[in-house]
Amino acid sequence: MKEQIGFERLTGLIAFAKAGSLGSYTAAARALSVSPSAISKSVQRLEQRLGVSLFMRTTRSLALTAEGRDLHERALRLLRDAEEIEQVAKSARAEPAGTLRIATSLPIGLHVIAPALGPFRQLHPKVTIDLRLSDHMVDLIEDGVDLAVRIGDLADTRLLSRRLSPHRLCCYASPAYLAERGSPQHPDELEAHETVNLRYQNTGQLFRWPFHTGDRDIEILPSSGIIVDASEAVIASVAAGAGIGMLTSFMAAPRVERGELIPVLSDFAVERHNITAVWPESRRTNPAVRAFLKELVRLF
Repeated sequence: MKEQIGFERLTGLIAFAKAGSLGSYTAAARALSVSPSAISKSVQRLEQRLGVSLFMRTTRSLALTAEGRDLHERALRLLRDAEEIEQVAKSARAEPAGTLRIATSLPIGLHVIAPALGPFRQLHPKVTIDLRLSDHMVDLIEDGVDLAVRIGDLADTRLLSRRLSPHRLCCYASPAYLAERGSPQHPDELEAHETVNLRYQNTGQLFRWPFHTGDRDIEILPSSGIIVDASEAVIASVAAGAGIGMLTSFMAAPRVERGELIPVLSDFAVERHNITAVWPESRRTNPAVRAFLKELVRLF
């Protein structure tokens, strides 16, 4: 019995919201694909349950009462939620198409996203990819970006987000360098080695290397003979034998597989959980965004 009452109350609220917005039972009935008498009866039953009159009725018009105006905005929210559920369901069935604008940092773009774009378009040939790589923060809403992948804390509360899988920060060196200089066994031994470090382009600060030792995390700022302002230059220099550098696991993995890099101090590597996909509320039901989010979860 309770389920039947709940269902009738829900239909009554939807009928009330639509009739109040359109100003007549006939228009509401047309919009909801039911008969005018069904709208009238649903509203009457709702009035009886609430104990208030929602409309002032004449032969020519339908106007909200004072109590009806107070309740109408709340009923409208229910109606919008119901319509959004329908749109989400339709979008889920729709084929991804159109231009998908993606923004991310250079390392993630080059090492994770760019290699996946070809296979993604084979699955979704109607989607055109516009990939924008920059270490500077992009305003998704202002710049019309559909989806971004970011490393670090999120500050924009206007965006929806999904945390992706963690990654490791570890030191790496080339086989040739380690054959000549040996491999350090503790972060303190880095002082005796050549190192390559990164300077952030947006702040000018040097990257402080994190290590997990014992039960705590520490940071070391190595005295590096080579400092570059792009992560790609770090990995290129290290692979060429310039010294030891710290890299993310997703950057180093392909070169490790090819034997160009070897992990160093891996027992002290740290795990980070700060890679996040973000997208505007307006892109929530976009089929292309939803499809690429699914691909990001697989990639990470």
